[in-house]
Amino acid sequence: MSVKTQSSPSIPVIETDRLRLRAPNMADWSLYAAFMASDRAAHMGGPFTKTAAWGMFCHDVAQWRLMGHGSLMIYKRVDGTCIGQVGINAGPLFPEHELGWLLYPGFEGQGYALEAAAALRNWGFNVLGLKTLVSYIHCDNDKSRRLAERLGALLDDTAERHDPEDVVYRHVVVRT
Repeated sequence: MSVKTQSSPSIPVIETDRLRLRAPNMADWSLYAAFMASDRAAHMGGPFTKTAAWGMFCHDVAQWRLMGHGSLMIYKRVDGTCIGQVGINAGPLFPEHELGWLLYPGFEGQGYALEAAAALRNWGFNVLGLKTLVSYIHCDNDKSRRLAERLGALLDDTAERHDPEDVVYRHVVVRT
């Protein structure tokens, strides 16, 4: 009998001036679960039960194995504080590759989401070789809509969406 080991795709650590984006681990679970159980998850379909949040957390990790991309936790380099998550999603629930983000309470308005999303967007286009990338954003989520626009994404009213409440922002290919 022979046994073959399937190699896993390498999960990157992406660093910017202020941030380190790295793979989720169990130490990240409690903050993630608290966010998903809060009203702050409303534009994502929440608040979510602990069971639903666990499934989402595992999905974020599993995509690395299944798709070669997924979610990364956002850490401040200066002190190692976990401040949120950014990810590239795909699969049967997503018509196109999606760039998504979330920040934990107290970290908005400091440019962290913009910095993290731009870094992962650039990785997706330049390393992963994505041809398209969109953000599905609930129509009432003004903060995320403004962030998509600051990233240079353009509203695409013709794009397919998995939720009729979403608007779709199409990201412009950035080559670095």
